[in-house]
Amino acid sequence: MKAVPIRKERLFPTKNDIPESARSGLVALLNRRLADAIDLQTQTKTAHWNVKGVGFIALHKLFDEINESVEEYVDEIAERAVQLGGVAEGTLRIAAKRSELKEYPLEIAEDQGHLQALSSALAAFGTRVRTAIEEAVALGDAGTADLFTEISRGMDKWLWFVEAHLQAEAT
Repeated sequence: MKAVPIRKERLFPTKNDIPESARSGLVALLNRRLADAIDLQTQTKTAHWNVKGVGFIALHKLFDEINESVEEYVDEIAERAVQLGGVAEGTLRIAAKRSELKEYPLEIAEDQGHLQALSSALAAFGTRVRTAIEEAVALGDAGTADLFTEISRGMDKWLWFVEAHLQAEAT
């Protein structure tokens, strides 16, 4: 799959005091994580729609709650890119080409398979978000770093909730 490059267009004018070169890098960073977040949201919804098994209703509801949180993160990431003078590159086609997350396995149905797949996706996204915190700090933007810190805490919480189901089976 060929990677879709981040737009190199001029930023929109803003009185934001973050230097334009830093804002350009931040917008690129935000758009990379936006693609991952959109992908994570669709993966979570896929698990929600397709889960089967004894734990169906609990997992169906849990996966929907995770989806709602990730949907908020998608919006916050996209809006931050625009606040910095950029364009939020959030179409599904761009996200599908740009996401760094592994493809969600569609052949699974049972609850344990969805728990394994979704926990892997949540962990992978959490790792990328933690890296984004460091990148935002290096670019001199505490606001974007704070946004990614908030998302990181959310990913850790949701990963805990999902893994709790797996850990119960392991004991």
